[in-house]
Amino acid sequence: MAADARNPLTAPDPDTWVPAAPDAGTATATESNGGEQRPAGARQAGSANPFSGAETDPAGGIAATAARPAPEPVLLTDAAAAHDVPQRLTAHGCWYPSVDPGGRNVAFICDRTGVPQLWTGPVDGEEARLLDADPDPVTEVSWSPDGRWIAYTTAPGGGELTRVLGVRPDGTGRRLLAGGEPGASAYLGCWTHDGSAIAVTLTEPAPAGQIRPGPDGPVADLPEPAHTGGWAGRDGRPVLLGGPPLGALRGGDVTVIQGPPGTTPSREPGHRALAAYLVDPEGATAPVLVASEAGAPTLRVCGLSRDGRLALLRRGPLGRREALVVRRRDRAVTCAVRVADGDPWIGGFAPDGRTLWLRSDSDREFAALLAVRLGPRGQRLAQWPVAARPDCDLELLSLHRDGRHAVLSWNVRGVSELEVTKLPATTPEGDGPAALRSAAAPSAGTSRGIPLPHEVVTRLAPAPDPDGPVVALSGSRRRPGVWWLPHASALRTPWSSRDEDAVPDAGHAPVQPFPVRPVARDGLALGGWYYRAPGRSPGEAAPCVLHLHGGPEEQERPVLQTLYHELLGRGLDVFAPDVRGSSGYGRSFVDADLGTSRFAAIEDVAACAAHVVVAGLADPRRLAVMGRSYGGYLTIASLVWHPELFRTGVAVCGMSDLTTFFAGTEPWIAESAAHKYGHPERDHELLRSLSPMNRVDALRVPVLAVHGEHDTNVPVGESRQFVRAARERGLEAELLMLRQEGHDFRRADNRRLFRRAAADWIQRHLTSRPA
Repeated sequence: MAADARNPLTAPDPDTWVPAAPDAGTATATESNGGEQRPAGARQAGSANPFSGAETDPAGGIAATAARPAPEPVLLTDAAAAHDVPQRLTAHGCWYPSVDPGGRNVAFICDRTGVPQLWTGPVDGEEARLLDADPDPVTEVSWSPDGRWIAYTTAPGGGELTRVLGVRPDGTGRRLLAGGEPGASAYLGCWTHDGSAIAVTLTEPAPAGQIRPGPDGPVADLPEPAHTGGWAGRDGRPVLLGGPPLGALRGGDVTVIQGPPGTTPSREPGHRALAAYLVDPEGATAPVLVASEAGAPTLRVCGLSRDGRLALLRRGPLGRREALVVRRRDRAVTCAVRVADGDPWIGGFAPDGRTLWLRSDSDREFAALLAVRLGPRGQRLAQWPVAARPDCDLELLSLHRDGRHAVLSWNVRGVSELEVTKLPATTPEGDGPAALRSAAAPSAGTSRGIPLPHEVVTRLAPAPDPDGPVVALSGSRRRPGVWWLPHASALRTPWSSRDEDAVPDAGHAPVQPFPVRPVARDGLALGGWYYRAPGRSPGEAAPCVLHLHGGPEEQERPVLQTLYHELLGRGLDVFAPDVRGSSGYGRSFVDADLGTSRFAAIEDVAACAAHVVVAGLADPRRLAVMGRSYGGYLTIASLVWHPELFRTGVAVCGMSDLTTFFAGTEPWIAESAAHKYGHPERDHELLRSLSPMNRVDALRVPVLAVHGEHDTNVPVGESRQFVRAARERGLEAELLMLRQEGHDFRRADNRRLFRRAAADWIQRHLTSRPA
């Protein structure tokens, strides 16, 4: 294809096209650091080291100088902006709300400037304020219980390594709390109940783990996942990076995440660890180590008991998530319970510290609200379901600050149902069977549903009034927004986009999809949503794009997708299926693609295409396939396993070779991915046979690959090698590289470029005459 400056897909570079002139806030952006200007995404080093300091012994006093780095706040230049931001987007999204202690103001993420940034606004007022005008995308937000600080996570340069900052609600006092050193990354945990410290998790060089006998007697074995045959010897507990798995509680042992205060842990060269600290945003007290694990895929502090004795941590790879109760005095794990994948905020402690509320699928097909009764030293005495449904997951759980109420969001075949429930009383006196049975019996009429104006809840934020939670909502006909729900009435916050502004620059209204239920070739029932292009007659077989979500554990939901809107506007139908491995259909469905069953997931794509063709919805001669992340892998795999089925494909941040993916991805990504795909050493032949690059000679159609230049989850080399191999075989293939983006595309200009380039590519190849 000849180079054409007007066509982003025909650049002189034989493998890659990168936008040459991004607008302000991408390639030319700078960020402030104490008056020093540096390129966006650059890391701090030198004397202002946020990882130095002494370690505090939780029992009191200062232990020996920390054997590992700990975060210290680093002051930054204030970056609050004026209330009226020029050229703000009308069709913007607002999400990830966190409410102040008074319940009248919300901190949230908003992309009205074109980049997801930190904002605040009243629940019932028009005036919203931009607190951090830096161009780094914001990913998480948390308002302190005392109202004095807002902590938030940003992604410098749009990449995957994040850092935690703090700012006062008026926009002053902005400071770096963790994640500022080269190669480091940090993310948020919970606040202490008095708001004096925020838990943060950061990467650091890892010590080897340590096991010692526990004082609380035997702890029951964790259930092993059930696997079908042909797993190639995978043992269910892959450890790629060294150190024992924290959840391996066996026969009277408890795992010590980090040795007692004052000890110097051993280290193994090249290993990485995650460590969780309590950090004072004022910087007046030294950080306190809560837990550390070598080779951990994730480690997040989700709750602290009110007396400070116990911490609730979420750890483990996808498919093997665990809730750990850690006794802070000696940092020993006293209890471990399997919890569901999905939202990382899994629960918390009752006010007395003797009951743990969890969103868990322990011994269950679908996640439920689980109560775990704890002994005086944090050991598990009993557990039982408090709220459960037989055919759907508890997707989101938010515990009210009074400890007596909770907000529950259920995933009912992709649509959210919301309820506020009064938690059953716990029994501080006595731990016998009768007391536990009494605690497990909720009174009648303790829950009530809340009607929702749109289909999907993406975040719950408790407010001081249990009857007035704040939620983030998305829908098939609106942008993400924040809603206030006082006394079961749904009120849109004035600074969220109006429904009528969802797509102001388009020639057609958003399309509401309808559910489709394909059946796999082995009889497994699948799911998905079908979007019919505007003006299409009911009996017309249309050109159709199969869009495959990531994960694999994600799920298609009926929310407004601007990519789908773009495709529909070109006269292309969209079918977004849930193949095996997706969430929302029970734990067995999530595990149905493990190991050699990955081949069946690839076959599911063909079965979904066949279903919409037989139903008369899609034209078999005009099918395209596309997807992002794992969906990008499935796209490439479908093109080489079913070379005659699709006319073209668009693979976004997809893996083309699972062996090179494991060699290049982030270590914690590899840890989780080994559970799903296979161990890179023990299951090498399985990974090789599942890799599309080993079947690339079967490719017959043009392919477009899209990737973020800073993606370290799926390295950009995965797209490069596939495009190069396709070209070597004489096929049309292009790679669109997006500046200042990682695995997720967060900037409005890049998202617009991506969806238009993808729609142009698919439209051209589906509407042209077959060769």
